[in-house]
Amino acid sequence: MTNTNTLADYSTWTALVTPFDELGAIDFDCLTDLVRQQSDAGNAILLLGSTGEGLAIQLEDQLEIVDHVCKLKPGVPIMVAVGGADLPAQLNWIKHCNRLDVDAYLLGTPFYAKPGVAGQTHWFKNLLDAANHPCMIYNVPSRSGINIPAQTVANLAEHPNLWAMKEASGDIHQFLAYRQVAPKLAIFSGEDALMPYLASAGAVGLVSVCSNVWPEQTNLYVKKAIAGETQSLFPIWYNATNALFSEANPIPVKVLMHLKNMIASPILRAPLTHLELSDHQAILDADKAVAKWHASQLKLHALAD
Repeated sequence: MTNTNTLADYSTWTALVTPFDELGAIDFDCLTDLVRQQSDAGNAILLLGSTGEGLAIQLEDQLEIVDHVCKLKPGVPIMVAVGGADLPAQLNWIKHCNRLDVDAYLLGTPFYAKPGVAGQTHWFKNLLDAANHPCMIYNVPSRSGINIPAQTVANLAEHPNLWAMKEASGDIHQFLAYRQVAPKLAIFSGEDALMPYLASAGAVGLVSVCSNVWPEQTNLYVKKAIAGETQSLFPIWYNATNALFSEANPIPVKVLMHLKNMIASPILRAPLTHLELSDHQAILDADKAVAKWHASQLKLHALAD
């Protein structure tokens, strides 16, 4: 099992996009480049989350993606998303990934079914028991259709495989409730825009979409938020993150990455399509603003030295 002290060294986790070619096949050469960009920036990597369109990718391709990235030995931790509504299938997925050189799992609530505390506890405990690596549970009611109450977290808090939580409900009071019932749990913001606010309440990092297109810049953004150095972050990062979520994720980030020649194609798997974002001005303006901010921060750092 991965030493959780190693995972604790990483405050920025990139929910990596899955690059496709014009025909919709996985672009493994591009994937290699993206992984190296994140490694160079010092960001840990999450594979096959919603940003990576994991639920739209067949099992064989999912395994090939994870195996490919593990073989790259990027030098940063690799977390694999576990998501769906079929418990035996998710247990089988964990069994497959346990054989690979991954470092952690992201465990989402089962979507659509809307289980209560007892059902959630049963679901997560089974996944935690099956895992050979530390796990981060994921609260995202906007996607799953159900919130994770603090009582569920309290029920799981002492499980040896529970390492962290990704909180993406947008509710600061709930974040504080999680901290109260599980004070040892590492809680990450699951929303780029809210990182400064949750950091002030005790968040230890961010699972980021923005870091796909701004790897180094987002890493610095997170570090400044954790350090309480938030004055320079507004309104630049608030506006930038809003631009990257102007359509369903990961449409805007993939379009911007394509415009910046980071990926060869903006293609997404159905039902999503890059055609939803016809006006690119907002994301291009956001890109310029973040680049300008980053340059100014590097200049200040150089002057301080």
